[in-house]
Amino acid sequence: MDDKSHNLKTARDATVPPELSGERFDKATALLFPEHSRAEITGWIQAGAVLLDGMQCKPKVRVKGGEKVSLAASAQVRDYWQEPEDIPLDIVHADNDILVLNKPAGLVVHPGAGNNTGTLVNALLFHFPELSGVPRAGVVHRLDKETSGVMVIAKNLTTHHALVEMIGERQVNREYLGITEGRMISGRDVNEPIGRDPNVRTRQAVREDGKPAYTEFRVAERYRTHTLVRAKLGSGRTHQIRVHLQSIGYPLVGDKRYGARGKVPVAAAPELRASLQDLQHVGRQALHAERLSFVHPITQERLEFAVPLPVDLTELRNWLLSDNEQLI
Repeated sequence: MDDKSHNLKTARDATVPPELSGERFDKATALLFPEHSRAEITGWIQAGAVLLDGMQCKPKVRVKGGEKVSLAASAQVRDYWQEPEDIPLDIVHADNDILVLNKPAGLVVHPGAGNNTGTLVNALLFHFPELSGVPRAGVVHRLDKETSGVMVIAKNLTTHHALVEMIGERQVNREYLGITEGRMISGRDVNEPIGRDPNVRTRQAVREDGKPAYTEFRVAERYRTHTLVRAKLGSGRTHQIRVHLQSIGYPLVGDKRYGARGKVPVAAAPELRASLQDLQHVGRQALHAERLSFVHPITQERLEFAVPLPVDLTELRNWLLSDNEQLI
């Protein structure tokens, strides 16, 4: 599909309340229209699409309170984000403002070069057409293609803006389960910066000039030559869990990109050997987003969602437990 775009028009009016007196025009406008990012609003102000008492002003102008702010702008939306496809979704929770779903392994989240169709976004637009008016069809965080598990989707602009801010301020708790190569003796906290691998552009790596990244790893189950770990994110860098596990010598099963060697216990049962080799063959890292918790941005209710391990990882876990029992 050609990479074309169209404009999504929006028009709003609001009055600056007294409590915003003294604030910059761009900041006050962002607070009045929280469904739009401050960067987007600043661009609109500079383009004359946001007026203060009917006049064009610079973003740094200080408001006094009582002025009328008029927004009449259009946001560019790429056409390939607008293609609905009838792809099944596993919905865990739905209300007027958010969706929580269980993403299967193998499903790409965002359309992009080479992935214009068959993605989670295409599925969302089919089942919830109103998401065509929300940035990225409501997606506020992502999971890698081969990572399964729980995700939250914003159903409107206000919720989208709020969730993006909450994730940026680490107010959304995300916990993962992963099966690693190697028998981890105890949990570890990894506080190492992550940036693009200078040698392989499709990889990330621990590097001194990277962005800060913190992950807590705890042992959930210990097997003969593998470990079920629970990981809690303290930041949200690309491939963070995978990179941090590789950096401490415990790559995820099946994750050839980050050091998995296809390790199989000596004298393992044929079923365990096949299960490990299957993940390695399809390039599916043994990682699952198990739990998500946050305060609902509209109702202020504390929410927590958990989804079980999918079939492939459940079978692998069971064979690893069986392998442990053979040693007793």
